[in-house]
Amino acid sequence: RLVVISGGSRGLGLLMARKFAARGARLVLLARDDRELDRARRLLEEEHRADVLAIRCDVRRRADVHAAATQILQHGGGVDILVNNAGVIQVGPLEHMQHDDFENAMATHYWGPLNLMLELIPSMRRRGFGRIVNIASIGGGVAVPHLAPYCASKFALAGLSDAMRCELAADGIRVTTVSPGLMRTGSPINAEVKGQHEAEYAWFSIADAVPGFSIAAERAADQILSACAYGDPELTITLMARTAVLLNALAPDAMARV
Repeated sequence: RLVVISGGSRGLGLLMARKFAARGARLVLLARDDRELDRARRLLEEEHRADVLAIRCDVRRRADVHAAATQILQHGGGVDILVNNAGVIQVGPLEHMQHDDFENAMATHYWGPLNLMLELIPSMRRRGFGRIVNIASIGGGVAVPHLAPYCASKFALAGLSDAMRCELAADGIRVTTVSPGLMRTGSPINAEVKGQHEAEYAWFSIADAVPGFSIAAERAADQILSACAYGDPELTITLMARTAVLLNALAPDAMARV
């Protein structure tokens, strides 16, 4: 299988790439940082002797995505699996968020996946097979305070993913919406923190690192690959995340106060 992973140069994206490579997949990694891409490519080649194509691509830019898609299809002939994983996160109270923060979150989490899907779905349709995995978030099912741009954009991605699943089923393309809870990926160091910087960073990084409150990224990656293989429609990772979704549906006012 040829697997395309956006945000594939580090964190969860790289972990998934390593697990796909261990199963013999050919890989295309998309990211914005050339050095991180090169490091990820060399790691995968050394660990698994994987066939890896690394492409610098900003998924927010349609021209970048179109150029990357053209290169991918010339390289591999057709895409079997697309994992929309690229992400950004801004942490802080609403009064510190600017319009640009919402635009950036939407461009990355909504327009980016849409750009890639529109470019690569035709090759899946021609082959009558495809898997699309959209990494949304528990923040796309339950809005979390101090993460407004992130949550709004992940809600949008979850809706898009559901719509795509209905539309594409007849073409042999399965779409999986993944909603992870907190994962221990080291993401706090890449977050954009606003407001009371030290306090905001402290709660976010501590919550992200506590076992029982969060899940090891490697375990999450295993669950995602399994859901992808079986074409599961949805995957919500961690018991805490599933509980939060249920409580929010049953008692939204109480959940907001919590």
